[in-house]
Amino acid sequence: MKQQKNQPVGQLIYGAHPLIEALKAKKRKIISIYTTKPVPKIWCEVEKYLPARGVSIQYVLPQVLDKMAETKDHQRIIAWVGSLVIRKKFFDPKKQPLLLMLDGIQDPRNLGAILRSAYCTGIDGVIITKRGSAPLNAAAIKSSAGLSEHLDLFVAPSAQAAAQLLNDAGYNIYLATLNGVDATKQEYKKPLCLVIGGEGFGITHTIFKYGMQITLPQRTPDISYNASVAAGILLFFISNS
Repeated sequence: MKQQKNQPVGQLIYGAHPLIEALKAKKRKIISIYTTKPVPKIWCEVEKYLPARGVSIQYVLPQVLDKMAETKDHQRIIAWVGSLVIRKKFFDPKKQPLLLMLDGIQDPRNLGAILRSAYCTGIDGVIITKRGSAPLNAAAIKSSAGLSEHLDLFVAPSAQAAAQLLNDAGYNIYLATLNGVDATKQEYKKPLCLVIGGEGFGITHTIFKYGMQITLPQRTPDISYNASVAAGILLFFISNS
């Protein structure tokens, strides 16, 4: 959705869970909420977290919501919220020993699904490379079930820049590739960062020198897991190692 001249700086999100998690996280202001009359059944869950005052609620036709969200996948709940909170200082291995780096994930739904897994497995921080990556937009936030609101995010200009920061900070880097050691038998040493590459081209080859390549076992070598599925499996192994 394009930002209009009279709209405040911020971001549109849609769906009940993204709004609920934004309200629970309290990281960014809820500027206005749009829904319908009668309200959807799940509205009662949203109401539990609404502040006593300060949020504008506007009731519009479903077609208006379709146009605002540019999709029908909004559950009749849309919100205009403050800008996404991105940390400026890089992670500290003593305070954030478990990191995830996403190198060029291009599908917003894959991005959201991976962030959902990162939250569920207790990852302390996520690095997203700016170059070649999907934006953390409303579709990605919806795919994360809103759990991206609770994650500590850092945006690096490139995979190379991120890998150098990780190396300088003393993180052990594990890169998910098709030609590495068996990921299910690997001993993971903290502090660490798992790197997941983009759907089409994988991890940027120039950063291979910074870490160890790990591979999930699969039926034949000419196939591969979906990026979000691979991330979920690997995050489970790493967080429980």
